[in-house]
Amino acid sequence: MTSLPQTPVPAGPVLQMRSATLRYGPRPLWTDVSVQVGQGEFLAVLGANGSGKSSLLRVILGLQPLTGGTLLVAGRPPRRGSDAIGYVPQQRRVDPLTPLRARDVVRQGLDGHRWGIGRPRSAGRARVDIVLDEVDARAFGDAPVGLLSGGEQQRVRIAQALVADPALLLCDEPLLSLDLNSQRTITALVDRRRRARGTAVVFVTHEINPVLPYVDRVLYLAGGRARVGTVDEVLNSATLSELYGTPVDVIHSGDRILVAGIPEASEQTHHADWPQ
Repeated sequence: MTSLPQTPVPAGPVLQMRSATLRYGPRPLWTDVSVQVGQGEFLAVLGANGSGKSSLLRVILGLQPLTGGTLLVAGRPPRRGSDAIGYVPQQRRVDPLTPLRARDVVRQGLDGHRWGIGRPRSAGRARVDIVLDEVDARAFGDAPVGLLSGGEQQRVRIAQALVADPALLLCDEPLLSLDLNSQRTITALVDRRRRARGTAVVFVTHEINPVLPYVDRVLYLAGGRARVGTVDEVLNSATLSELYGTPVDVIHSGDRILVAGIPEASEQTHHADWPQ
């Protein structure tokens, strides 16, 4: 299979946050978040609803400024439309009457509004074909995207995010509403990409188990605070109980992790109506 030409990635961390703080009004959504993500690293972002997981992605995308601290993407401050970032949004069904083909959606990652004048058509077609192959979606590349299954549509979104060969892939709850088999397919595709191309991955999820085989480290947001470390360092009863200020039980059962006792978002954050 032909592969995309490798885009050079600056030396050093792909993503670097130092003492980052984000506030909406008088209360902090999260404070003093410091984390670095290197080439090919898989960071899972966890936390209850309202803890600020999706807001973290908005900051990285340059859509929301930090209240305090610093953030660099590929050595530069975040900005809208950065070609260093590929973004996979939450899974939402596409209207069956949508006239776009799957490959048209992928092509938007090259010559949509964020890419200015775009690339030559022939070069663009070749890149689209390559990335459709990479996510095992070539077979339905010419199908109307609205007629694809949820898992197939999410493969197309991943292809769109990867077609410009970003250094950093942001995934915002991409497994929602997908069946178990599709979840496994999507997570394996993301893992394969980061290993083959050195793409750093920040993967927001409400459930660790689907990505557990691939995660290098975890960033857990709760009650305005954060903890960063390996799965074992963060997902344990002592750490989560300290974060939430209430007893939380973490049980390791075979290849799964079960968490019980996390308070409702409205009780532990007091700002459930803020942007997520």
